Amino acid sequence: MTDAVIITGGSSGLGAAVVDAVLKAGGRPFVIDRQPPAEGVPWVECDLADTRAAEAATRQAIEQAGGSIDGVVTAAGMDVPGALADIPGETWDRIVMIDLLATAAVVRAAIPALKQSHGTVVTVASTLGIKAVGDATAYCAAKFGVVGFTRSLAAELAGQVGVTLLIPGGMRTKFFDDRDEQYKPGPDAILNDPANVASAIMFALTQPAGCAVRELIVAAEQETSYP
Repeated sequence: MTDAVIITGGSSGLGAAVVDAVLKAGGRPFVIDRQPPAEGVPWVECDLADTRAAEAATRQAIEQAGGSIDGVVTAAGMDVPGALADIPGETWDRIVMIDLLATAAVVRAAIPALKQSHGTVVTVASTLGIKAVGDATAYCAAKFGVVGFTRSLAAELAGQVGVTLLIPGGMRTKFFDDRDEQYKPGPDAILNDPANVASAIMFALTQPAGCAVRELIVAAEQETSYP
């Protein structure tokens, strides 16, 4: 049974679904986010684009958990689609910082505690981390980076910490809400329920000692961005 789990981006979308799944399993979620999660869920406020702040927030969350954690799920993510020449440099950088650099920062800060518990890290990439599309250079760069980072991390921590790479397809969340209309899923888009993806994350988190789920691709059955 997984007890204490740190979840980045746990106030909405996939992160909130993971919070719910951990609670239903009898575990204790601890959220790192800019916005508060569901009432009663312990959290640390942090802008994950500040990687040093992300490290400090992770250590604070571990303290909230009593100094011991069993899992980390890096569900925080963002995107602003558009042509490379049209996306402001600050926006492009922020996407990569939150989606890739914060993932590494949070995991880095959690490694000592995860080694003590032989816990599990689940990083969240995307089907656009293995298949590139136009007008998504920052997001694809970041998510391709999460794939490489996690595969390297799995080799580095083998036998010490479980490492799972999650590659989800599109989900029914607010992820698309602030986009220009041309970049929003159409009315016929087939998107997955984030609760389904959260269930897959719980499967990875609850594997017995010595068994690791290395990679999971979880998408709606007719997901168009995979393969």
